[in-house]
Amino acid sequence: MLAWGCGGTAGDKNKLPSNIVNNPSSASESPNNGVARIEFENEVHDFGKLIQGEKVTYAFKFKNTGDGNLIISDVGTSCGCTIPKYTTNPIKPGESGTVRVTFESEGRRGFQNKTVSVVTNTQPNTKVLKIKAQIILPEKNY
Repeated sequence: MLAWGCGGTAGDKNKLPSNIVNNPSSASESPNNGVARIEFENEVHDFGKLIQGEKVTYAFKFKNTGDGNLIISDVGTSCGCTIPKYTTNPIKPGESGTVRVTFESEGRRGFQNKTVSVVTNTQPNTKVLKIKAQIILPEKNY
């Protein structure tokens, strides 16, 4: 069982069986011989200032720039306050998809830096995305 900080992985229910991921790696193969490649438009997103309790979402867009089908087998987060949703179908060469990340700021304060690890059938097989925010307390009306 994988353990992630702040309460487990939210992506367990969407996890694909590992036996369907074929990640060819050989010194004799050309670098793009039927192998998927994932390229994200952005790998870091800053939500800026949030009032404690706000829930925000960002979609990291990516494209398969390789020659083989891209398969995302898992998306894990560094904290239970960060919930991922991602494209689960194989992405053909030239096609695009998203990894949507929802950040729940309830009970948080100050600067927050969270990571989202995307596991695929690419080389390397893991890409780490980052989100950040500054959580401020709501003003009290007396």
